[in-house]
Amino acid sequence: MVSLPHPSVLHGAVSAPCLCCRKGKDQFDNLEKHTQWGIDVLEKYIKFVKERTEIELSYAKQLRNLSKKYQPKKNSKEEEEYRYTSTRAFLATLNEMNDYAGQHEVISENMTSLITGELTRYVQELKQERKSHFHDGRKAQQHIETCWKQLEASKRRFERDCKEADRAQQYFEKMDADINVTKADVEKARQQAQLRHQMAEDSKAEYSSTLQKFNSEQHEHYYTHIPNIFQKIQEMEERRIVRIGESMKTFAEVDRQVIPIIGKCLDEITKAAESVDHKNDSQMVIEAFKSGFEPPGDVDFEDFTQPMKRTVSESSLSNSRGDGKSEPKFGSKSKGKLWPFIKKNKGAGPEDFSNLPPEQRRKKLQQKVDELNRDIQKEMDSRDALTKMKDVYIKNPQMGDAASVDHRLAELGQNIEKLRLEVQKFEGWLAEVEGRLPARTEQPRRQSGVYEAQNPSGVNSCAQDRESSPDGSYTEEQSQETEMKVPATDFDDEFDDEEPLPTIGTCKALYTFEGQNEGTISVAEGEMLYVIEEDKGDGWTRIRRNEDEEGYVPTSYVEVYLDKNAKDVHKPLQKISE
Repeated sequence: MVSLPHPSVLHGAVSAPCLCCRKGKDQFDNLEKHTQWGIDVLEKYIKFVKERTEIELSYAKQLRNLSKKYQPKKNSKEEEEYRYTSTRAFLATLNEMNDYAGQHEVISENMTSLITGELTRYVQELKQERKSHFHDGRKAQQHIETCWKQLEASKRRFERDCKEADRAQQYFEKMDADINVTKADVEKARQQAQLRHQMAEDSKAEYSSTLQKFNSEQHEHYYTHIPNIFQKIQEMEERRIVRIGESMKTFAEVDRQVIPIIGKCLDEITKAAESVDHKNDSQMVIEAFKSGFEPPGDVDFEDFTQPMKRTVSESSLSNSRGDGKSEPKFGSKSKGKLWPFIKKNKGAGPEDFSNLPPEQRRKKLQQKVDELNRDIQKEMDSRDALTKMKDVYIKNPQMGDAASVDHRLAELGQNIEKLRLEVQKFEGWLAEVEGRLPARTEQPRRQSGVYEAQNPSGVNSCAQDRESSPDGSYTEEQSQETEMKVPATDFDDEFDDEEPLPTIGTCKALYTFEGQNEGTISVAEGEMLYVIEEDKGDGWTRIRRNEDEEGYVPTSYVEVYLDKNAKDVHKPLQKISE
């Protein structure tokens, strides 16, 4: 009889792997959760950097808009204000802030390309790699579970065959001991028992083979496949951690790279601030608003008690003479020198800016000439472009009709001619102001109030100049005064008591000058004369030949020798007149 081990012994030998499989599966679940958490952290950091780049872009945009908002508008009054050092420094600050904003755009661009873009691609690769590793792990887990099921099936079959062989053996022994059973039945029972024993032996061999195979697979699973998969997952996770650390370092480096440029922008702002020159700005204001006029003289006292002190012996002639002197003296001299307090006329000024003081008029005329020259250049550029287009049309008629531009060319030619005539007109006025061309029809407006007060022959034209305000505007009362007719003898008496201006030096006439206009004086080449008033910036110098002859000559016609020790009442006003 064949003796077989009980299947429970083999069952105990293979019961542990089932628990190990369940534990291995649990570890895969934990690793899967942890690696997914790592990917979530990476995606959260990507989102953080992306929001930072959006903030940088928004900040840069706001800085650019701020800089643009305060930039001076072209061809406006604001653009003229930026000639001062303080406003130029502010303009430099605006430009540097624009560059400063550009550096924040660089930060955004670099973070987007070096961090956000790179990490986004890496996350996609990481997800694919993680998916592959866990797929291999599940496949290995399923394989070992399948082997375990095959072993369990083989064990159960062996156990069943052993039980069947025991029952068949017991039945054979019972039949063999019973004397009433035929030999044939006993033989049949014996054969059945042997068959069952053979089946049990076969099941035992199959079970043993399956067990050895399972143990080998299990060893391979727990000592080779699973460790390799875990190792790959570990390396993947470590790469993720290293990558996020490198990204954080790049995050700081991107900021650090622009710090020198931002520092340079701030240095330029500091340099612009240090270039502010208060003295220069004050001098520019003086140059911009100086009028060329002399300050007004003292207002004379009008003695209204004079009629009470008259005596009977006073003649009617002296009374009429005194009355005739009093009113013109106040009206033409004292009142004429109150121009700082005269209300400005808001009406539009004349085309030649003759309502302005000499220096202001010269600047306005020069600006007008420059503006007209720019317009001429624009029209000429347009004409040249149309001429080239016409030549192209002539050479290639299919591109266009050459005659279609003739009308526009004619218009441009007319515009250029008109502008040139305007330039000539304003240049003539400018030359008159600068002393290059003496005035032909009217007295030069460059004469000062002091000069006019001492030249009664020019009263009709000088009264208007005496009563002009610093910007050249006139009041209605003043225009009426210019038309007032004063007897020559009475007007001359107004200046009888005034002392002549002291001489402040001498001059030599370099050229002959014919003083044909009122207020001017003729000089011959080489003649020596006295200087009583310097050039106030309008191109004219006041000279004296003798006690009765004095007037203005162009400064460029004489060589002046000033006496430093001379008593010059105008020296305190020198700075404001220059």
